[in-house]
Amino acid sequence: MSTAELATSYAALILADENVEVTADKITTIIKAANIADVEPIWASLFAKALEGKDLKDLLTNVGSGGGAAAAPAAGGAAAGGAAAAEETKEEAKEEEKEESDDDMGFGLFD
Repeated sequence: MSTAELATSYAALILADENVEVTADKITTIIKAANIADVEPIWASLFAKALEGKDLKDLLTNVGSGGGAAAAPAAGGAAAGGAAAAEETKEEAKEEEKEESDDDMGFGLFD
């Protein structure tokens, strides 16, 4: 990360830690108070737009919790899951057969 990105990230974290709304003006004020040079105003605008309406603390505490939906099903749902997987395999095989049948039309890559 560049110095500008780091400064903007830290400024946004400081604002979130103080329970202050993250805006481009407030990010810029913190960066200027820290005497960090060469930070273009676009960084503050980008971070403010990205974090608009979101709770930054909540985003940080739930970083690793997104993978819970992909966990293995319970024992009762295992049979249903296996049947669904078999159906998907059959559908994929049918799609592959359709793709192969296009080759029989007389069109070849090098004809």
